[in-house]
Amino acid sequence: MRSPSIYSQDDPLAQALKPPPTETDTERDARLQREAEAKRISEQIDEDLRDERERMKRKKGDVKLLLLGQAESGKSTLQKQFQLMYKPNSLDQERASWKTVIYFNVVHSLKHILSTLEAWDDQLDDEPSSPEDNPSSGNNRGNGIADEPSPSSSLQNGGTSGSASTSGSAEASGSHLPHPLGSSTTNDGAMQIANLRRRLSPLIAADAQLADRLSGGITVSGSGKGGVYVRSGWQARTIENALGKIKSRRQSNDIEKKARESISHDAIHDVLVQDVGRMLEVSEQDIKELWSHPTVKGLMARRKLKLDEWSEFFLRHITRVAASDYIPTTDDILHARIQTMGVAEHIFDVNIHGKAVTWHLFDVGGARGQRHSWVPYFDDANAIIFVAPVSAFDQYLEEDPRTNRIDDSLQLFTQICSNALLKSVHLVLFLNKTDLLKSKLAAGLKVRKYITSFGERSNDYETVVQYFRAHFLQVHRRNNENRRVLYTHFTSVVDTKTTQRIIGNVRDSIFRGYLQSAALV
Repeated sequence: MRSPSIYSQDDPLAQALKPPPTETDTERDARLQREAEAKRISEQIDEDLRDERERMKRKKGDVKLLLLGQAESGKSTLQKQFQLMYKPNSLDQERASWKTVIYFNVVHSLKHILSTLEAWDDQLDDEPSSPEDNPSSGNNRGNGIADEPSPSSSLQNGGTSGSASTSGSAEASGSHLPHPLGSSTTNDGAMQIANLRRRLSPLIAADAQLADRLSGGITVSGSGKGGVYVRSGWQARTIENALGKIKSRRQSNDIEKKARESISHDAIHDVLVQDVGRMLEVSEQDIKELWSHPTVKGLMARRKLKLDEWSEFFLRHITRVAASDYIPTTDDILHARIQTMGVAEHIFDVNIHGKAVTWHLFDVGGARGQRHSWVPYFDDANAIIFVAPVSAFDQYLEEDPRTNRIDDSLQLFTQICSNALLKSVHLVLFLNKTDLLKSKLAAGLKVRKYITSFGERSNDYETVVQYFRAHFLQVHRRNNENRRVLYTHFTSVVDTKTTQRIIGNVRDSIFRGYLQSAALV
C-alpha cells in the first residue's frame, strides 16, 4: 500500500501535483523525503519569523544610547563608569588585559619624553618658542568661537569641513623662564639624561611589542603620535594573542570565555607583560629620576614637552605601577588610555523604578576619519551624551594641528544638533575634564592666548567654564526646532562618585523622555 502524500487529496493543487501511477517505490521514497524536508524548512522559517517578531517586540522597550564627541574627550572613560555602575563584575574580568594597556601607557610616555629631550639636545636653551607656538604667528586662522563655526553638510563625508582654529599659542602665560642651569650644570644634566636614555632603552624597545599585543598587529593610517587603535572585544583578544592560540573560531570563543571567567590577575601568564613588569621594577628609580629631572620639568613649564593627563597620572604613581605584585586598580583602569576604532556596543540591564530596561550603549571612535561610521546608529537612537573636553582650549587636533579642539567640539556639536535624524533624540551635554581645566588655570594659562574672543574676561574657573557653556547652548538654541531640553553637566569622568551620581540623573531624565516619546505618560 502506498504511503499518503503530505498534500490533501481535496486540494486542486495537490491533484495537479499528484504523482504518476507509474511511480516506483524508490521514486516515492525520494518524493516523500523531499516533501518532508520542504515542510521542515517551512516550519523553521515560520519559527524564525516568530522569534524575530518577539525579539523586535522586546527590543522596542530597550534604550539605545550613543556616546559622541571628539577623540580623547572622555567617552570611553564614561563607558567604563557605566560598566562599573551596572556591570561591575565585567570590569574585574578585564583587569588582566588592562595591565597591558597601563604598561603601554607608561612605556609610550617615557618614549615621548626621551624623543622630545633628544629634539632639544637634552637641555634647555634661551631661544624663543617655535613659530607655531607663538601667539603672534600668522600661521593660524581666526578663532572658531569668535567666528561662529559652521558645520559641514553631512557627517557621512568623514568629519568636519571648513575648520577654524584659534590664533593661540602652545606656550604658557607669563615671561620666558630664566635658564635654571649654568653651562657646566647644563652639560652635567645632558649627560645624566644620556645615561638614563641608555639604561631605559630596553624598556623603551618594548613599546612596539606592547602596541602589537593590543592592536593584534593592525595599524591604522593617521593614528598620530604612534597611537594604538583597538576594536571592540580587544580585552579577550589581548589574552588570546598572549596565549598564541589563534587557530579557529571555536578555540577563540573558548579562550574568550576563559578570559571572561578568569577574574584572577595571575590566571593569565603573558610572557611579554611579565618581562615588561620586571623591567619596570628594575627601572623604577631611573624613571623617577627622569620624571623629576630639571630639564624635563623646564621643558614642561615652557610647554615644549606636552604630556597627556594619563601620562602624568601613571608617572606620578610609578612606584605602585612598577611593583612586582601590581594589579590595576579601578582608578588605574579609568585613567588608562587606549583609542577606540569603530563602534563598540555595551549592553546593560538598568533598573529604573523597579522596571528592568536593557540599555545598548554605543561608544564610537571620535577621530575625524571615523565620524562617518556614526551615521548608521542615528536612525533609532533614543538618547545622546555628547562629551566635550573644556580643558582642551590650549590643544589642537592631531589630525589637523591648525584646528583648536574647542572649535572642533563646537562644530561637531553643531552637526549633531542640526542632523535631521536626531531632531527628537534626548540630548545630554557633558562639559568634561573640569579638573584639568582648573589645574591649567591655576598654573597660569590664559584662555585669551588661545581663544581670542575670550578677551579680557576674568581668567577664573567659573568665568571660563560658563563662557564655554554659553557657546554650546547657543549652538543648541540655533538648531532646536523641536524645542527639546538640553541637559548640561560639568564633569570629570575619572571621578567615580560624582560621575555615577550624574549618570543616575541622566538615566532618570532619559527614561522620562523615553516614556514621553512612547506616549506612555
